[in-house]
Amino acid sequence: MVAIKNEDEFQMMPPLKTKLFDPKQRTLLGRDSASWAKIGLFYLIFYGMLAALVAICMWVFFQTLDPRIPKWQLDRSIIGTNPGLGFRPMSMENAESTLIWIQGANKTNYEKWKSSLNSFLDKYYTPGMTEKGTASVRKCSYTQPPQKGHVCDVDVKVWKECNRDQHYNYHKNSPCIFLKLNKIYGWIPEYYNTTNGLPQDMPPELKKRIVDAKPEERNTVWVSCEGENPADVEAVGPIQYFPDIQGFPGYYYPYENAEGYLSPLVAVHFLRPKSGIVINIECKAWARNIKHSRVDRIGSVHFELLID
Repeated sequence: MVAIKNEDEFQMMPPLKTKLFDPKQRTLLGRDSASWAKIGLFYLIFYGMLAALVAICMWVFFQTLDPRIPKWQLDRSIIGTNPGLGFRPMSMENAESTLIWIQGANKTNYEKWKSSLNSFLDKYYTPGMTEKGTASVRKCSYTQPPQKGHVCDVDVKVWKECNRDQHYNYHKNSPCIFLKLNKIYGWIPEYYNTTNGLPQDMPPELKKRIVDAKPEERNTVWVSCEGENPADVEAVGPIQYFPDIQGFPGYYYPYENAEGYLSPLVAVHFLRPKSGIVINIECKAWARNIKHSRVDRIGSVHFELLID
């Protein structure tokens, strides 16, 4: 800090407003108009070139990306190679809840669940009309897989009781729950397509289904649902699956982000679940490269069913 020795020196110091703008020298903050023009031009060119450099770098970067094909796939991707299994409908009041509470005699109650499923299945009832536009949707089979540029239809309209015209049977306390595998680009299932080497923990009913299937039909990601505990097994009652193959047909894989692609679904029809108690249910997808983990929520899904 500079000390002022006397009053005369203090009076000789220029006032603050003169430092900001000096009308005699016609300077602003000590610079005249020419100086300000030069420094302004310098920063205009400097930041312009910097912006152009960033734009060029971003353009080059985006040339290495394909809007349909992820750069990192399978083991190199964040989601990995083990798909999760999801279910619908889910509670609209609490996104974290896995309880499906059905009151068949209460129209307000079952219409709520029906509305949720209608929203989820809308694009399945209107094949080809998805967020990405109209696609070439074809009916596929194990002997007629999709050709290049085509995607397979998921014909939920023929799933009998698990149909919106039948209210998905919620009004009869015999609900249909829909399952889907998470989409993983390029993932190819390793099927349990022989009767040898089936897992010990695979339900006996599913093992019999695999044995009875035709050889070409065994290229399927199988699905099973059962009660988690002995009491749940007794309470859950008989189960019916749609499509009848009891799984996700192999001709839907691999997923390659084709326009109009719809994830295959499995509808699980609980014919006569016991009322008045919460039934814990676990559904699993079965393939040799699908591992099951309740903690990581991969390969299987848990939900509760309560019938009033």
